[in-house]
Amino acid sequence: MSVAVITANPTPEFRAGGTDFSERRRSGVSQGMPIDISNTGDKTITWGADGAVQIGALTTIATIATDARIAAAYPGIAVSAQGLATPQVRHVATLGGNLAQRSRCWYFRRADIDCLKKSGSTCPARTGNHLYGVAFDLGDCVALHPSTMAAALLAYDAKITTDRRSRLTIAELLGDGSVANADHTLAAGEMIESIALPAPLEGERASYKRAISRTHAEWPLVELCARIVIAGGRFQLVRLAAGGVAPVPLRLAAVEVQLAGKVADAASIAEAAKSASSGAKPLPMTAYKLDLLQGLVRDVLERLSI
Repeated sequence: MSVAVITANPTPEFRAGGTDFSERRRSGVSQGMPIDISNTGDKTITWGADGAVQIGALTTIATIATDARIAAAYPGIAVSAQGLATPQVRHVATLGGNLAQRSRCWYFRRADIDCLKKSGSTCPARTGNHLYGVAFDLGDCVALHPSTMAAALLAYDAKITTDRRSRLTIAELLGDGSVANADHTLAAGEMIESIALPAPLEGERASYKRAISRTHAEWPLVELCARIVIAGGRFQLVRLAAGGVAPVPLRLAAVEVQLAGKVADAASIAEAAKSASSGAKPLPMTAYKLDLLQGLVRDVLERLSI
């Protein structure tokens, strides 16, 4: 994949599936010259001898959602893709585009309102309507990271390769949430090329669930991708990645640690779920998300433990 030389102002922007790009163009938020990469990138799914997989960045979400082998090896990835947006969007949206999309905050999406992500000096959502904002306040901007697939890939310890860097973790790709004017760490002209997932563990189970305000085609209020391994009736592995609660997807490390080696039953899960909000700093309007998060942890882990 060729590297675009970025010299103009405003910065030219890549267009793959265009689901986010087209919306930003219509609203006037994005004004840079479009660079169409829809026919230049990797759309392949390549399996290794060990069962690991590499997915091209231009693979559509629909392809991931309907691939039987991905569903068998990485059910958390498949279910996350299946619940994303609408069938029409899934058929054109790409995995790389989902990771690199811009904030969905309504203040950012208004071309006539300045904010930190548009080189402004304040976050209007912090003092305005932030009902759908963060519950883990990590920086000056209180907008959520919008990528469902990023949370799922975080749970699976995915590695991302761009045309300039290789084997980036999700945290390295998206940052720690403290940089207000960025949705990711990609430099101007840097493109995601592929995403690699390690081979699934023996006996691994995984799933995904979201809490939404209507049944279809809605951004999640909170979402969770979970992976577990149970042996001898006890948790041997727990990986939990949450979206919809912070400027970046978050690993729920406190819950993971608390469940390590514990009996895989409802009582252990309920007690550990209380730690899901560890480190949270909700805004005045977002404390409800912590209740939703704890509920998702209990529900998903109980279902996986049966």
